[in-house]
Amino acid sequence: MFLDAPRGFRDPAVLATRNDMLATAERTLPLEAWARSVEETRRSQKPDIVLPHFDPAEAGVEARALVLLEAPGPKTVPGWGGSGFISVDNDDPTAQNVWTTRNAVGLHEHVLAWNIVPWVLGRASVKPTGQEIEQGAGELRGLLDLLPELRVIVLAGRKAQDGWDTHLDLELGGQFRVLRTVHPAGQSFAQVGARERFKATLNKVVELVR
Repeated sequence: MFLDAPRGFRDPAVLATRNDMLATAERTLPLEAWARSVEETRRSQKPDIVLPHFDPAEAGVEARALVLLEAPGPKTVPGWGGSGFISVDNDDPTAQNVWTTRNAVGLHEHVLAWNIVPWVLGRASVKPTGQEIEQGAGELRGLLDLLPELRVIVLAGRKAQDGWDTHLDLELGGQFRVLRTVHPAGQSFAQVGARERFKATLNKVVELVR
């Protein structure tokens, strides 16, 4: 996270620079290889599957904190006018809320963002099914194996929390500090106290990743 304002991918030059980083950012190359492997494996079940790229401006395999959301939105798909990345620099309200809150608490480093269901579900904000959450949680184990410095996992929203509790907690819960908070989507943040709760959670992350 190194831009000085949210929605940085509105600027095509910024997005082009981030794409250029994909091939050289050593911290995210192992994660990219994992994502492409998942994409290829799942293609037999879902021929049009899309897994966005990890943001090479973030911590990659050096991440100490993983912010786990629900599923990639349409703004992550280049063919639909999106960036191709899971990133706080995306041009959408959720990314802006995360960028603004991280900036406010000083959480500029050590973070990786991903989703309990890592593939795009559709052009609209489609809610994942129980089966999709189970499949995504199964794949998440492979990602966690690539994050040796991980200390804390932030479960942002009910779907991420349900996926963790149902499919991962008994196996992995003792390895990480797990924090629960609201999803940073615009609708969630409109609820009373939601912004403050999310900010308080990220403040706690700042303490845990020092």
